[in-house]
Amino acid sequence: MLFAILLGAAIGYAFGRLPGLIIGGAVGAFLFKRLKKKVVGRLQDMQSGFVESVFAVMGAVSKADGVVTRDEIRMAETMFDRFHLNASQRETAKAAFNRGKAGDFDLDAELQRFRRVCAGQSALLQMFLQVQVSAVAADGEVHPAEHEMLVRIARGLGLPESLVEQLEATLRSAKAGASGASRYSTGQQIDDAYKTLGVSPSASDAELKRAYRKLMSENHPDKLAGRGLPESMREMAEERTREISHAYDVVKEARKKSA
Repeated sequence: MLFAILLGAAIGYAFGRLPGLIIGGAVGAFLFKRLKKKVVGRLQDMQSGFVESVFAVMGAVSKADGVVTRDEIRMAETMFDRFHLNASQRETAKAAFNRGKAGDFDLDAELQRFRRVCAGQSALLQMFLQVQVSAVAADGEVHPAEHEMLVRIARGLGLPESLVEQLEATLRSAKAGASGASRYSTGQQIDDAYKTLGVSPSASDAELKRAYRKLMSENHPDKLAGRGLPESMREMAEERTREISHAYDVVKEARKKSA
């Protein structure tokens, strides 16, 4: 704010000496407050829109096979806890989930609306898709019909279809690491690590590092918060950066052993 006052005062002084300085400073302060109010309001709209659209689409995904099961309802309730939603946010999320599972819900229109609210910010759109992938895979795997629904969501958000496979690979790696799954071979782990980073095994070390740094920058929790990600979803953003870092370590170690 001080900068805006000084700038306005300097411009005012150049045109009107002392009276201009006073008027310019006042105008600078006024414009700063107007701009700040507009930015804060837009950020709040994006945050509330994120929560509502996330759970509305989650409701539609749950209804994709024609019926919403108790397990799927419990999954949504688990997400309420995971995102640390307060009482008011929970009611909003429940209403949105019920709206999404209704027969007349327009999934494509909801995705377009959210895309407009986000002003095309790719990182937020990717986080939205990540939430849906996590919800779908809550039972331990992504079924073909669910995969197709996720691809449809990616298209509706203007994201590449390959991102769905990338996020699914990240989820497989995280679940296998947490459970110590013996069926998850070293080869599968390395393959999924490359998919998580969005590069092929033939990528050079320099290309690998660039991809890693780009993903870490795009998914930094503070940066996402500044773009409208609700604070309640910060934990998932932090988890995403840990998964990206783990994938990078897996690939680096594999390349070191094969050198």
